[in-house]
Amino acid sequence: MSEVSKINKDRSALVLNGVAMLVVLIVGVAIGVTSFVAAVANGEIATLLLSVLFTVLCVAFTLPGFFLNQPQQARVLTLFGAYRGTDQTAGLRWTIPFYFPRMKVSTRLNNFESGRSKVNDAVGNPIEISAIVVWRVVDPVSAVFEVEDYEAYVVTQTESAVRSLASKYPYDFGLNDDHDGMSLRGDTANVAEEMMQAIQERVADAGIEIVEARINHLAYATEIAAAMLKRQQASALLDARETIVKGTVSIVESAIKQLEATDGIELDPERKAAMVSNLMVVLSSGAEPTPVINAGSLY
Repeated sequence: MSEVSKINKDRSALVLNGVAMLVVLIVGVAIGVTSFVAAVANGEIATLLLSVLFTVLCVAFTLPGFFLNQPQQARVLTLFGAYRGTDQTAGLRWTIPFYFPRMKVSTRLNNFESGRSKVNDAVGNPIEISAIVVWRVVDPVSAVFEVEDYEAYVVTQTESAVRSLASKYPYDFGLNDDHDGMSLRGDTANVAEEMMQAIQERVADAGIEIVEARINHLAYATEIAAAMLKRQQASALLDARETIVKGTVSIVESAIKQLEATDGIELDPERKAAMVSNLMVVLSSGAEPTPVINAGSLY
């Protein structure tokens, strides 16, 4: 168990409203100054010294205790290196001057883009990947005491999680690949969810909450980008051809059924085969057909 986990995070340090303490300071200084003026007028040396001492002590003890909390900001208070409490109330605040340092921690939303990492995907293809992560501090005590620099810690752990995730899945599935799993390009929502959970597990001990994580840049590495583009084009062309062939077969089948259903038209196997061949060529060809008119009999 770490030292941070042993800290009583529910401890509440003595923190008061700063405006009220400012009024107390002004009143104390006014009393001291009034006493000083009266002592000078009456020639009372002892009273004069006491009024000066009172004023100095009032300012010296009260003034260093003031600090300002912005909205969505916390102050972690320590006394001689020991944790004493956390104040997250916005506005002018006052605490015992001996509570020092008063470490400021922002609990607002933060976001950053990780650097582009070059890593091999699940099938060994080099890819470039980066992510955008939205995060915030939910436990200021852990953020201060658990890690040296929680902002740098989030960045480093994010890049580690992104690289690990990128090597777990393929960039995309090819025509002959197994489509049972996920791919980085085809399942962005699921990949983003898994990425967010992976980062959260790594930074939870530092009091960090990952609000959102998503892939911002995903591409093949420069050395294979051209080859992979040709592969994608070939895969798209084959898919298009397959769709055309399926549609052509459906049209030919429908045409033959309609002809056979018409009275007076009977197609023997040879003529049916010739019609199927001609229709397949005409419908699936990428160019305009050049018809050849047969003026005689097929026999």
